[in-house]
Amino acid sequence: MSTAVALSSSLKHNLALGIRFPQNPSFYHRNGPKVSTFRTFTVAMAAINTTPLEICVKASVTTPNKLGDCPFCQRVLLTMEEKHLPYEMKLVDLSNKPEWFLRISPEGKVPVVKFDDKWVPDSDVIAQSLEEKYPDPPLVTPQEKALVGSKIFSTFIGFLKSKDPSDGTEQALLDELSSFNDYIKENGPFINGEKISAADLSVAPKLYHLEIALGHYKKWSIPDTLPYTKSYMKTIFSMDSFMKTRASPDDVIAGWRPKVMG
Repeated sequence: MSTAVALSSSLKHNLALGIRFPQNPSFYHRNGPKVSTFRTFTVAMAAINTTPLEICVKASVTTPNKLGDCPFCQRVLLTMEEKHLPYEMKLVDLSNKPEWFLRISPEGKVPVVKFDDKWVPDSDVIAQSLEEKYPDPPLVTPQEKALVGSKIFSTFIGFLKSKDPSDGTEQALLDELSSFNDYIKENGPFINGEKISAADLSVAPKLYHLEIALGHYKKWSIPDTLPYTKSYMKTIFSMDSFMKTRASPDDVIAGWRPKVMG
């Protein structure tokens, strides 16, 4: 098992800010020297006082002691990053799952996060639990927007695995990407408007896999006729939290190889 302790990118930046502001800018004269009261303004104090969350994630198959290519793991790591939570990654070799991992995840799936001495699987459940336990900053996506872009991943997989150019899988993917493009054009830059939310953290890792895997295996890229989808991807992929939690392109390519070749 390989373990890495991480502080969110924004938290590491904020830890440098230990700024003291006057609680009251006025000075008081009470038969003595001038007195000014201060209070310490500490950024992300809740995160500083939080014990790192333990999370089991897929290990890289190309580089030792590096994060692997699971988009569901990245979704959870992104959520922790955006909530400025420290976490401890346990890198798991999914091709040779150790006994300790199978004891806490009998199905052998990642991600798994430890909450209050209980290991919790499933990225949907984990993301919801993180929102409930650490509500600030909020990442909730309104119910009516929560499923935006949710069909892109399955249509991407269908097209990636397809060996028949005329089976309609490419058009199915283009239809979903086009719908997403239209939605972002009217409601963007993110799914919930101006601020990133849980839905973005779910969709973005899948778009990252789509871009790399289809580019490699099919020499295919999102057409320029979908500029809002492309801009959305560029914006999120350039975020510090995303760059810190993404898999290497080589791992993404290796991860999809069995599905393409199978």
